[in-house]
Amino acid sequence: MQAINDFFSLINSYLWGWPMIVLLLGTHLFLTIRLRFPQRKLLTALRLSVSKEKGADGEVSQFGALATALAATIGTGNIVGVALAITTGGPGAVFWCWVCGIFGMATKYSEGLLAVKYRVQDSDGRMLGGPMYALERGLGLKWLAVLFAFFTALAAFGIGCTVQANAISTLSFETYGITRWMTGLVITTLAAAVLLGGVKRIATVCGALVPFMAAFYVIGCVALLIINHAYVGKAISLIVTSAFTSQAAGGGFVGASVMMAARYGIARGLFSNESGMGSAPIIAAAARTRNPVRQALVSSTGTFWDTVVICALTGVVLVSAILAFPDVSSSDGAALTKAAFAKLPLGPHVLAVAILTFALSTILGWSYYGERAMEYLAGKRSVRYYRLAYVLAVFLGSVVGLELIWNIADSLNALMALPNLVALLLLSGTLARETKKYLWQNRLDEEE
Repeated sequence: MQAINDFFSLINSYLWGWPMIVLLLGTHLFLTIRLRFPQRKLLTALRLSVSKEKGADGEVSQFGALATALAATIGTGNIVGVALAITTGGPGAVFWCWVCGIFGMATKYSEGLLAVKYRVQDSDGRMLGGPMYALERGLGLKWLAVLFAFFTALAAFGIGCTVQANAISTLSFETYGITRWMTGLVITTLAAAVLLGGVKRIATVCGALVPFMAAFYVIGCVALLIINHAYVGKAISLIVTSAFTSQAAGGGFVGASVMMAARYGIARGLFSNESGMGSAPIIAAAARTRNPVRQALVSSTGTFWDTVVICALTGVVLVSAILAFPDVSSSDGAALTKAAFAKLPLGPHVLAVAILTFALSTILGWSYYGERAMEYLAGKRSVRYYRLAYVLAVFLGSVVGLELIWNIADSLNALMALPNLVALLLLSGTLARETKKYLWQNRLDEEE
């Protein structure tokens, strides 16, 4: 097992090295420029995300699709991942993580557009879409579509299921003394009750859970910043200056160069918001929308909330806590997060509720991605067996160690991203035409 773990660690050092970071960030920048900065329409996108689309084709509302995508995207990486960026790249990594989110909105926009553009309706009236359909119908690359679906179906068991369940059980045990198997039974039962109801129940639950968990965490972080207000200005200044100048070791921070800050900040930002990975467009395809661009705008807000808001808040909370309490220092992201929040009144409870809800929502959101990928590969009947295996994996993830699964999941996530990026880049002409037609010619209210 150790040899297998070492193998996947080696694979990840290549898959998530500079070439992948350059490819993902390069795609963000290319699409931002090619589509004439769709980020400018953020306020319109936020308005559309809470608007009802009457009479449009689709299974769930635009907000339901967004909530499900956010449920899958907002996870432990928004908290522990940011801490890991700080421990390896210094406080400047927070700035580059934020920048990655700004430009990543264009990629998430593009994924949503292609998902609706190339979706299909099955015999039951369901809308099916995602990178596999864009690859097959838009480019004729069936073999690459199959690879994407295969990697997605497997990746859902890792980053979307077992590692999230393990985060919940570990936190419950360390914070409240609840045994792992007891936590496993509870979250397995909750997951099964939601997942067996299909996409509409998933979207309904996520629509209720996501606003609560995001609002709770944002309010909690703001409260912590108010309590620690004397260090907030210094934290923001340090984050910005460290992004462009080398950060000397000391004061609770690692020594980090500008290149290290950029590398780890961008990597964590990419991993957190999943822009370019190809997961979120699978649920975007099920949204009720008049034309592809309307849903594309709604999808782009997912990256805004995930990285531009939540990851940035986490970063400021952690850096300000380290400045206030220099003894808060660790080379481990999870340990740093726990130590930083423990120094602030109510901090441990804010952290506990955030991780519990973030991880549970990720389990629900990724289940839909995995099921749709499995259905593409083996047909509708295979979904019931996949769903059963997924529910069982929730319990297993709660009670076993997951270092190997983490490494395998990282590899599968990278292998998911590669076919999706091919679709985005090769279909950039289609993206530009649709964006010009509906967005820049002010025809957002028109039917496709």
